[in-house]
Order: sequence, then C-alpha cells, then structure tokens
Amino acid sequence: MAATDDLKHLISLDIRQLETLADILKKENSCLSESNAKELESLTRQKNAILGEIRERAKQKIHTLVAMGFRPDNGDPTRFIRSAGLDDLYTLWLEADTKLRECHTLNENNGRIVSHLQKRLNRLTDIFRGASGQQKLYGAKGQQTTVSSRTVLASA
Repeated sequence: MAATDDLKHLISLDIRQLETLADILKKENSCLSESNAKELESLTRQKNAILGEIRERAKQKIHTLVAMGFRPDNGDPTRFIRSAGLDDLYTLWLEADTKLRECHTLNENNGRIVSHLQKRLNRLTDIFRGASGQQKLYGAKGQQTTVSSRTVLASA
C-alpha cells in the first residue's frame, strides 16, 4: 500500500497547486483587463513554475501507477483506480481532475482575452500604417490578412 499512499500524497500536492494556479489565472485575467504588464510578467513566472512542478509530478504519478499494476496502453488511469476499489484515491483523483478542468477553463478565457487584445493591437497598427481602408482576407487559422494593391493573389 506504500504506492497508494505515495499516489495520494502526489495527488494532494497537485490539488493544492491547482488551487494556487486557479488563483493565479484569476489574477492574470484581472491584469489582462487592466493592462498591467508588470504584474502579468510576475504571474507568468509563477504560473510556469507551478506548471513545471505539476508536469514532474505527473511523471511520478505514472511511475507509481505502473508500480501498482496500471498499464498505460489499457486506457485511462481513472478506470484503473476505480476498478481497483481504492475509493479514497478515486475521490482525490476526481477532485484533482475537477481542479484541472477549472484551470483549463480559466486559461481558455485568458487566451480569448489575449487574442482579442492582439486583434485590437493589429487594427491599431493598421491605422497607424494607413492600411485601415484596405480589404482584409482570412488566413487558414482565421487570422486577418491585409490585401494591398501590391499584393499579387494570382498570376497567369
């Protein structure tokens, strides 16, 4: 049962750090809204440090699960933990998964804000360059591309 206790400890650490990450992502959202670049830089460093630790623990968790008999090619660890009848571990695992999904949602929201800010910056840049009256086309990834009279679209 030492492997089970190790896994519980690792997951508990994940839960605490995911809660911290969620707080950082909420602060990041606020900084993006207020255009506070200095604070944003500090939050980014904190976020990257936490993510690095979570990634390292993910490796440790996989090794621990393999030691318990889990085979990665057989699918999801959640099923393995549930089928092993480890109810305490399963509860922790689900709590960590919930926290991870919350962080994912917060990060996606922040990504949308960053994307909006980038589009706004591109429009302002176009205005400064005098290209605001030119037509726009959409690229393969949905980004806008200015088409000027010097742009060759096709040739015969």
